[in-house]
Amino acid sequence: MATKTEVTVEDKLRALYDLQLIDSRVDEIRNVRGELPLEVEDLEDEVQGLKTRIDKLKTDLETINYEISAKKNLIEDSKALIKKYSEQQKNVRNSREFNSLAKEVEFQELEIQLAEKHIKEFKAQIDQKKELVTGTKENLSERETHLKHKKSELDAILAETDKEEKALMKKSAEFEKIIEDRLLSAYKRIRHRVKNGLAVVPVERGASGGSFFTIPPQVQVEIASRKKIISDEHSGRILVDPALAEEEQQKMEQIFAKVK
Repeated sequence: MATKTEVTVEDKLRALYDLQLIDSRVDEIRNVRGELPLEVEDLEDEVQGLKTRIDKLKTDLETINYEISAKKNLIEDSKALIKKYSEQQKNVRNSREFNSLAKEVEFQELEIQLAEKHIKEFKAQIDQKKELVTGTKENLSERETHLKHKKSELDAILAETDKEEKALMKKSAEFEKIIEDRLLSAYKRIRHRVKNGLAVVPVERGASGGSFFTIPPQVQVEIASRKKIISDEHSGRILVDPALAEEEQQKMEQIFAKVK
């Protein structure tokens, strides 16, 4: 039975470049989605935040209305006490009792004035919070509409690309299994380090793909021989010769066409 270590260097290079082509195609699909998933997530958080704010404002309004009821009850209680103390004043035996009751009446009148002041302040708060509720509801409606639009946009893209992406991810996993761990680790390390995710590139016009640094002729000959795994000394990318790259690109284009 063949093992990973018995695979030729050329086979390793082909497998690595095939894996790169598959992963690059997955990158393209994800780039089509762009920032949409994050935009949808942010909008969902914003909508939930606005709903929470409206719920809190409604709770505040309930609390204020409760406080107003409590103050109105206090006023009624104070009026009842004033009436009581006023009646008692008619039956006092001396000025001391009369003055004492007068102070009680005065205190209750002050309580009524204070409660009425608080009620006025509470009503102003109610008006203010009702305006906030109205404004927040309008904002919520606008954000929900925007979210619905973005979700539809994302769903449409996912419907077009989800099947292809899953098939390509499966292919990527299959190719990873036939590449020895050391090379696979190097590939992933380079891929995550470079901006465009290209860890395996062909030689183009005497330079590493995507680079302006010329590769010495002797090194180009070694790359073309496909007997060694050679990396670009500047970028660290694994290099393959143009002919191999073209062959694998044609082969992978057929695979891509089937998984769409």
